[in-house]
Amino acid sequence: MAWYAYCITERQAFPELLRHRKPIPMEAVTGIQGNQIFLYPASDLAVIVSECSAAEKMSDRAGMEHARVISDCFKTSTVLPFRFGTVFADDEALRRSIRSNQRQFLTNIERLRGKAEMHLKVVLDDCCRDQIKRYTPPAPPPTVGKAYLSNLRENAALQRERQTKARAVTVQMHRMFAPLAEEVTCRRMDPGKMLLDIAHLIDSASVERYQNKYSSASLLMKDCQMQLSGPWPPYHFVHRLTHHNASPATAVHGVGRAANLAASA
Repeated sequence: MAWYAYCITERQAFPELLRHRKPIPMEAVTGIQGNQIFLYPASDLAVIVSECSAAEKMSDRAGMEHARVISDCFKTSTVLPFRFGTVFADDEALRRSIRSNQRQFLTNIERLRGKAEMHLKVVLDDCCRDQIKRYTPPAPPPTVGKAYLSNLRENAALQRERQTKARAVTVQMHRMFAPLAEEVTCRRMDPGKMLLDIAHLIDSASVERYQNKYSSASLLMKDCQMQLSGPWPPYHFVHRLTHHNASPATAVHGVGRAANLAASA
């Protein structure tokens, strides 16, 4: 029987597990498609898993159910989330992965203990959208002319201007919220908007203070539309690992990548 993995946590967070060497049911939490959740002991760690089959199909709600299990565990312990779709072929594959990466797992847990992730979505005007559209050059002719090269330079300059605006807003947000760490991505939206996706790592005890800062920032940043969610498990701040011994998630109908921890990318 294969194991579907949700997250890793500390064994000591579950006193009932200290007396067991084999997986035991975890009460009050159900997994994907209502499957029983198990606490799987592995040295000083515990892996939150449910049984699964290679023939088992994932429902449309599976991703939300995966996140719900992780959030439920996060309420009582430090967690390292696995990517959605992580499957270990058998007990040996699961144990081997934990043994190979135990030091990294423990280091991550120690670093993230007492921490939470807050997620900001910031929508702002794309200052260069119309200009970039105007200057986007056609396919180059056999002989590249001065006009074509000039358009290329103009387009590059506008792209830099867009990046500068996004960077300025990101720096302003960092100063306002003063997170312990952050991960930022930027992408264009239609029509004429840019979206900044900002993940902030903070102390769990500082959530209310962070929410108050958000209220103040919403009033100050009148040119932006802001949306806050959290606190969440620290999805974006789990360091990537170098050893991945789980089977590719394609064993469960291609719903994910090879098994590894949710990382900041």
